[in-house]
Amino acid sequence: MADKGEQRDGVPLTNLDQELFEGAASTKRDLIDYLDAVSGRILPVLRDRPLSVIRLLRGQDAFMQKNLPKYTPDWVPRAEVWAEASHRNVTYALCNDRRTLLWFGNQRAIEYHPALMHAGDYHPTHLIMDLDPPEGAGFASVAHAARLIKRVLDDIGMAGAVKTSGSKGVHVFVPLDGQAPADEVAAATRAVAARAERLDPELATTAFIKEDRHGKVFLDATRSGGATVVAAYSPRVRPGVRVSFPVAWDDLDSVTPEDFTIHTAPGLLKDGDPWAEAMPAPQPLDPGLVEEGHTIPVARVQAMHEGKRRARAKRASEQAAPEE
Repeated sequence: MADKGEQRDGVPLTNLDQELFEGAASTKRDLIDYLDAVSGRILPVLRDRPLSVIRLLRGQDAFMQKNLPKYTPDWVPRAEVWAEASHRNVTYALCNDRRTLLWFGNQRAIEYHPALMHAGDYHPTHLIMDLDPPEGAGFASVAHAARLIKRVLDDIGMAGAVKTSGSKGVHVFVPLDGQAPADEVAAATRAVAARAERLDPELATTAFIKEDRHGKVFLDATRSGGATVVAAYSPRVRPGVRVSFPVAWDDLDSVTPEDFTIHTAPGLLKDGDPWAEAMPAPQPLDPGLVEEGHTIPVARVQAMHEGKRRARAKRASEQAAPEE
């Protein structure tokens, strides 16, 4: 039954006692309570960034929403962004205030994936590394791989902060001074991954094709340009409604992604904002990274060509095989 008459900040809230999804162990009220509790921390990382959200409506599969629906209230801030892939303007929300955040929560928007650049700007604010463990591996492998990234950064005098992804991996964010264009940041990201892989090729890999990773942690250097990444403090559509949560470098070995959920995170935060506190000052992009990165093929493009090559080889092999 729908809850009637309940509002926050002028936003009508409905169906608050519905379970979010199977395995969530949480209701829609729990989600909205959480978003409200962390609004002062999550809004700064969402502000003025075109926002994609993952919504999960009852009886449906989760889906990513970029373009705002027609029934969006007029007071929700927005920005139009040209989408090269679909050759059209996409109207994104800008989640700049508590009211908009609560409205999204009532829309069953569980995950919050902001753009890497502010609306109207084309200079990424961070270099981002996304580390994913191999199937069946524990969080310790990702923690060790994150330290490889830190060693690379330390060697060139740059610094970053780390958070759980809310799924199985971690994200390393390196704040930039806003001077480098997207293609240079993308190149530098590839170089960071390549250098980390060279430090311990038995642990980490930059192989984009899954079957080529051979049980190693994947150093994903593709979070650049028009990509998005889940925000710090964002819930995830994962068992227990885990949260992407900041972790001190020294604490990586003593936590697991399951430690941080919409139920535990507010108590762990108390009155602090560990993501803002851990984030170094914006810094210029190391030119050596950019130079090296421009010599490294773009992973998605390379993987596409390799996939086609393997498919051709397989067809040729099948055609050449003698008939039984």
